[in-house]
Amino acid sequence: DSYEKYLEALKNWEVTLEWFQPRKEDWKDSLPSDLGENYEVLAPRMPNKQNARYTEWKTWFERMLPFIQDGVILVGHSLGGIFLAKYLSENKFPKTIAGLFLVAAPHNETEDIGDFALSNKLESVAKQCKNIHFFQSKDDPVVLFGEMERYKKDLPESKLHIFEDRGHFKQEYFPEIVQEIKKR
Repeated sequence: DSYEKYLEALKNWEVTLEWFQPRKEDWKDSLPSDLGENYEVLAPRMPNKQNARYTEWKTWFERMLPFIQDGVILVGHSLGGIFLAKYLSENKFPKTIAGLFLVAAPHNETEDIGDFALSNKLESVAKQCKNIHFFQSKDDPVVLFGEMERYKKDLPESKLHIFEDRGHFKQEYFPEIVQEIKKR
């Protein structure tokens, strides 16, 4: 059933010329240089991102854990954001977390999140992360603006960063997140 939906989405996905051109660098690529040498940035390429499965991502993410130190700052964009929320809601993270930054992260109302749907309340996330930030743009064509409000309801101590015109945050630079990370 899920695979058939995937094939149907491939056939009907609204595409533009940009989908077939080489990928432009975005803020995740420039984050290491923007943060500077005081930060070590790990940016795992998650498996099968076009037909992602939570179990595959969890397995790969956990392979990275031995390289993570106390005081880690976790950043997740889009599906990576809901992945971190789900992972932290279901698992005890082995290191202290200095900050959690979720950018354009879907919640359970976004279509096509597959098995990334949040099944638990997010109290465990709040217990493990005292410094939680959400970044969302009102004109995001992928994740509805109301998704951030759902997170805020579950995580009332979190800080919201609202933008009018960033879409799905595909821009080359993201100075606002760099500034917030450097405060930690």
